[in-house]
Amino acid sequence: MNIAFIGLGQMGQAIAHNLLKRNHTLTVFNRSRAKADTLIQAGAHWADTPASAVAEAEVVFTMLSDDAALHEVALGEFGFLAALPEGAIHISCSTISPETARQLAEQHQTRKTKYVACPVFGKPDAAQAAKLWLCTSGNQGAKENVRPLLDLIGQGVYDFGDEVGAANVVKLAGNFLLGCAIEAMAEAFTLGEKNGVARSAMYDLFSNTLFASPVYKNYGKLIADEVYQPVGASPALIRKDMRLLLDVAQKSLVPMPFGMVVFQQLTATVAKGVPDIDWAGFAGEVSENAGVGKR
Repeated sequence: MNIAFIGLGQMGQAIAHNLLKRNHTLTVFNRSRAKADTLIQAGAHWADTPASAVAEAEVVFTMLSDDAALHEVALGEFGFLAALPEGAIHISCSTISPETARQLAEQHQTRKTKYVACPVFGKPDAAQAAKLWLCTSGNQGAKENVRPLLDLIGQGVYDFGDEVGAANVVKLAGNFLLGCAIEAMAEAFTLGEKNGVARSAMYDLFSNTLFASPVYKNYGKLIADEVYQPVGASPALIRKDMRLLLDVAQKSLVPMPFGMVVFQQLTATVAKGVPDIDWAGFAGEVSENAGVGKR
């Protein structure tokens, strides 16, 4: 299959490599060509613009940082949407607003192409191992057509129907739940530390008993050790997601006070310019406010 891939950050590179391993023809574009070097060495073709990347594509994947970046590569001066062959399918893996997804789906419909929302859960190492969890929504026929490709990059696909923005709502809700878990662990571990209980001891108990789940095991380890490496996603990137979440909540008349707490903690971390930490590093705000911590 002829596939185009646009957006080669850590996640995009990992996903693209897994597609290339299955002998698909892959053409890639990224604002910085250097990020495409390993893919080109592995057999991918380079395109100078998003439009030229999709000239012969049956499917185009996008994995971009935000709504503005996706809008630019799709509809900008050298955007791919006008160049995408009729009948081709756009799989959008970016974390964007559901409204942007709906707008893009409408643009695709007018051009006789199709759009599938497919945001993902998982860090870059999960992407490399093809162990992402995928959420989909949009045109049923298009989802069925691309399912073999999705099976190459993830360990499970959860579909949320024909309403194209639904998967993006689920993605924002999932990041909200992750943020709440991080905040809760940070508060609990800091409470223990202030009262003479080792953070690591609390982590060991909770991650193996009451909260024996991947989130508490993986993020809990970072919070217990206060070592926020490796970087899966930056605080600024997930702060953007929380802003999108709160915007959807406001439009939906859903009070989300915990969402605001996570957003404010991320805002403080970004404002302080804390360098090179995973987004879970906002847990350090809790420690600092309690007069402890080593972030």
